[in-house]
Amino acid sequence: MDILIIGSGGREHALAIGFSESDSVNNLHVAPGNVGTSKIAQNHNIDVLKTQEILSLASELNVDLVVIGPEGPLVEGVADHLISSGIPCFGPTLKWANLEGSKKFAKEIMEEIGIPTANYEQLSEISENHEILNKFNPPWVIKRDVLAGGKGVTVTQSKKIAISAINNAIESDGRVLVEEYLEGEEASILVIMDESDYICLPPSQDHKRLKDGDEGPNTGGMGAYAPAPVVTSSILRRVEEEIVQPMHSYLKSQKEFPYRGCLYVGIMIDNEGAPRVVEFNVRFGDPETQVTVPLISSDIGELFLSAATGNLSNVNVDFHNYSSATVVLASKNYPSKPIIGDKIYGNDVSIEEGEIRAFIHYAGTAINDKGNYVSAGGRVLSATGIAPTLTEAVEAAYQIINNIELKDSQHRSDIGFRAFERRM
Repeated sequence: MDILIIGSGGREHALAIGFSESDSVNNLHVAPGNVGTSKIAQNHNIDVLKTQEILSLASELNVDLVVIGPEGPLVEGVADHLISSGIPCFGPTLKWANLEGSKKFAKEIMEEIGIPTANYEQLSEISENHEILNKFNPPWVIKRDVLAGGKGVTVTQSKKIAISAINNAIESDGRVLVEEYLEGEEASILVIMDESDYICLPPSQDHKRLKDGDEGPNTGGMGAYAPAPVVTSSILRRVEEEIVQPMHSYLKSQKEFPYRGCLYVGIMIDNEGAPRVVEFNVRFGDPETQVTVPLISSDIGELFLSAATGNLSNVNVDFHNYSSATVVLASKNYPSKPIIGDKIYGNDVSIEEGEIRAFIHYAGTAINDKGNYVSAGGRVLSATGIAPTLTEAVEAAYQIINNIELKDSQHRSDIGFRAFERRM
């Protein structure tokens, strides 16, 4: 089949690598893509927030499947238009894209079907701030009720900062959510889902903070690893029984609007092993994709097409018995105002040693007019290791990342630290 992937980040490079290794895939296209996808697919320079440009390209290429990477096009309703045009789409329609586009919408559904999550209040009046904060113990969790690129959450012990975050959100968005703070350890479950069935991919754990030890500002993600040992078999069973199965049953009941794509389930696991939903996203996570897709041993072209056409129940999915880890290299000043245009050296490396391999997933990277690799975004690239053990996967990823030079770049040196702490 011919496939068109929409997006330009490390997530889309990871998906492209997966499809390029699938026997079911013939021609692979990415729009707009990046320097990594250009090596294994044909890039097309379009504006992914313009639905008509995606529709026109998909029709022109006569593709058999469109895979939407980022959340923006989904919230613009691109899946609805593709399906209306007879083109299968991996990614939910606008109605369900609101599970990520609106935190309130997601909360209301979780309340309706009894999915465990944090208590919350919605505000639209600035004058209510003090009263609302008194309903919750600090730290306070302030969530914008819009798409915010993974950076719309403020967690703070400071009432002053909390009030400022609330005011700013109400002024820009008209509303805001104040949530109960959930204690515990966070993890992510990517669930491929359609109306016929669902498949949970190996659980992963992201590293949101910029610096080691989970210090510094929130980012889009500075690294990840999978499978995450915090999600034991018993916890995963609870996640399925208490969250995934009820959600699938609810979505399945909405026959006019089947959910077809990936449901990203962000969970907090407390000391008793009870999972509660932190957030739903409606697409593959970044950098979680970089560590989960390589663990799928089945043909992912068949897997994604089956989900996009409502035939997931007819597919058997197998996984490699490996661990994976990815370490993100970020530009100077990320996440505020990243410095771009600096040369990158040492990125022409990979590792292939027996069962251990490591390579680069490109994201905010470009090639300048002199043929040099340069930084072109906040998260520039990530080094991903895959190996029989997590220790070996992490070591392989750092072998790659430590070989790369980018002026004043940033990366964490402790990816996987929570998993290693659990062994001690």
